[in-house]
Amino acid sequence: MNVHYHSYDAVVVGAGGAGLRAAIELAGEARTAVLTKLYPTRSHTGAAQGGMCAALANVEEDYWEWHAFDTVKGGDYLGDQDAIDIMCREAIDAVIDLEHFGLPFSRTPQGRIDQRRFGGHTRNHGEAPVRRSCYAADRTGHMILHTLYQRCLAKEVNFFNEFQVFDVLFEGEGANRRAAGVVAYEMATGDLHVFVSKGVLFATGGYGKMFKISSNAHTLTGDGPGVLFKAGIPMEDLEFYQFHPTGIYGFGILLSEAARGEGGILRNSDGERFMERVAPTVKDLAPRDMVSRAIHAEIKAGRGAGPKSDYVYLDLTHLPPEQIDSKLPDITDFVRTYLGIEPKKDPIPIQPTAHYAMGGIPTNVEGEVIVDDQNTVLPGLYAAGECACVSVHGANRLGTNSLLDIVVFGRRGGKAMAEYVKNVGHPDVPKGAEAKVRERIEQLKAGTGSEKVGEIRTTLQESMTLDASVVRTNESLTDARKTVEELKAQYANIKIDDKGEVFNYDLTEAMELGHLLDLAHGLVVGAQARTESRGAHWRDDYPTRDDQNWMKHTLAHLEQDGSIRLSYKQVVAGNYQPMERKY
Repeated sequence: MNVHYHSYDAVVVGAGGAGLRAAIELAGEARTAVLTKLYPTRSHTGAAQGGMCAALANVEEDYWEWHAFDTVKGGDYLGDQDAIDIMCREAIDAVIDLEHFGLPFSRTPQGRIDQRRFGGHTRNHGEAPVRRSCYAADRTGHMILHTLYQRCLAKEVNFFNEFQVFDVLFEGEGANRRAAGVVAYEMATGDLHVFVSKGVLFATGGYGKMFKISSNAHTLTGDGPGVLFKAGIPMEDLEFYQFHPTGIYGFGILLSEAARGEGGILRNSDGERFMERVAPTVKDLAPRDMVSRAIHAEIKAGRGAGPKSDYVYLDLTHLPPEQIDSKLPDITDFVRTYLGIEPKKDPIPIQPTAHYAMGGIPTNVEGEVIVDDQNTVLPGLYAAGECACVSVHGANRLGTNSLLDIVVFGRRGGKAMAEYVKNVGHPDVPKGAEAKVRERIEQLKAGTGSEKVGEIRTTLQESMTLDASVVRTNESLTDARKTVEELKAQYANIKIDDKGEVFNYDLTEAMELGHLLDLAHGLVVGAQARTESRGAHWRDDYPTRDDQNWMKHTLAHLEQDGSIRLSYKQVVAGNYQPMERKY
C-alpha cells in the first residue's frame, strides 16, 4: 500500500456537529484538515431529532441557572458543575450563533425561535416542565449538521472524506509527550496517510454498536476513544450508558422525546399512563433513565404488550393531526415505514434503545484531554462531543443537552486549539510512523484464523444488551465480563475474507470491532466495581445511590495485556448539593 504525508497545524477527526464547530473556529487561524470516515452530512448528528436547549425565555420565563440545576439533578449529581455552568450559560449565545449561520429554526407566531418541553427540564428548580428546547420540527440535528457544514465550506476548510483514523501519533515520552498527528486509512484506495499536526481534536461520536438494540448508526463504533484507549489514555465513566425510552420495537430506531414534549403519552398493555405513578409532576417527561427503568418494570410486572409482552406503547392518537404533521413529520414517517401502522390512529410499540455514551475521553472545559486523576493535560490533544467526557451529563444526559454539548464544547475546543497551535513548533514525526497500522492491516489480510468478525460482534451485542443494559446485577455483569474477555481472546484469531484495497469494509469493521471490545470491557468492569445505582447505571443488587463512597468519576485504563485497571477522580462540586431525585 502507498503512504502519503501531510502537514497541518490542526487536524480534526470527525465531521459531526462537534468537529465542524471546532473547524469553524480553527479556519483562518490555522491550516486545518478535517478527517471523516463518512461524507460530513452523513454524520450521526443528522439523526438527532428533538432540539437544542437554551434558556432563551422566548415562550416562558426561564434562566440559565434553572437549566444548570436541571442538568446537575438529571445527571444524578455526578456531573462537574463548573462545566455544567459554562454549558448552560453559553447555550444562549450558541443558539444565536446558529441562527446567524442560517439555521431554520421553527418559529413562534411572533417570529421568535420556538421552544418546547423536554424530559427533566423544569422551571424554578422542579416546579413544572418548561419550554426550553429550541427546535426545527423533528429534524434539529439534521439542520445543525448542514448549517455547520455550509459554514465550513464558506471558510474553505480542508476535508478528507472517507478517511478512517487508525492511530494517533505523539512526540516525546512520558510527561513530555504531546500530540503530533494521526494515521488514516483512505477507504477509496487502501492507501495510508500520515497527517503531521501540532494539534489533534477527536470528535468521533459514540459507541452504541456494542449493543444489539441501538438508535446508533452502524458507524458508531468508538473509533476516537478506542484509538486513544490503546494509546494509554484512560476513559472516564464508561459504565454510564443511556438507554432512550422510545425506540421502535425490534429496530431501536429513535422516536424523539419531542413526541412526548408535544403531548405523547406512554401506556402499558392495560392502557394505563404508568408514568403518573413514577413521576407525578412531570409524568412522561421524566429523565430518560427513569422512564427506561419504568418501562422495564412494567414489562417485568407482566404489563407489557404484544405476543411476548415485551414492549409498551407511545400514544399520539389524541394529538391534532396537523400538530403531528407540522411538529413530528419524520418520526411518524419512521413508524409508517418500519412498523406499517398509522401513528395518528394506532399507538406505537416502543422499547428502550441504547442511545448515548455519557462517558468517554476525559477533557477539561477547554476540550483539552486529561490523562490522570490530577487532571494533567496532554498538550495538543483535544476532544469534544459524545466521544468526550467533560462531564456535563454526569450519570444521565437530559434530552437536548447533546446538541448543546457538541456546539458549546466544539467551539471551546476549536478556540483553545487555535491558540495552542500558534505558540508551538511543528512536531518531528519520523518516516515510518504508519508502521504499526500497516502491520495490523497486513496481519488481518494474511490471517488464517477461524473467527468471524460478524459472529464476534453479534455475540458482543447480544451479551451487552442482555447483561449490561437498563438493569444490572453483579451476576449479569460477571456474565458480560466473562463473555467480553472470551471474545477478546477470539478476536486475536479473526480472519477477513476481503483482501482488496478499495472500500474494504471487511477490514474496517475488523478494526472497529477491536474498539468496541475494549470499550465494552471498560464498561462492564467499571459497572461491576460501582456498587450503587446512579443515573443510567442501575444495580438491582445495590438499588440506592451511595454518595459517601461513589461521588467520584471512574477512570478505566487499558493495560498492555488487555486487562482493565480502574482509578477514580473527584466530581467538581458547585452550587447544587446532592438530593433525592424526585419529579
